[in-house]
Amino acid sequence: MTEPRRENPLLELDEADLEFVLRLVLASGSLKELGSLYGVSYPTIRARLDRLIEKLQRALADRPTDPVSNLLADLVERGEMTVGAARQIQELHREQVRRSAREE
Repeated sequence: MTEPRRENPLLELDEADLEFVLRLVLASGSLKELGSLYGVSYPTIRARLDRLIEKLQRALADRPTDPVSNLLADLVERGEMTVGAARQIQELHREQVRRSAREE
């Protein structure tokens, strides 16, 4: 049996952190509004966000690089490919990788 693939570090967050991210997005990124919602001060919310950012940065640093994604990002950046085309190719590649992992 293969390990579940960890594509996005947000998927590794616990429920409390996911709820925090959800509320932050719904508050349009306003830490002041989020502080009011949680009933805590702005510095408390800022500290929690900083810890969450560090956690996500560590998860990204631990993730292996995907050469296909890097190539597609370079092509998009140079204007040689549209974002939409790159996403389609990336999804096709990921599906093939998943299929190969299941067959092993």
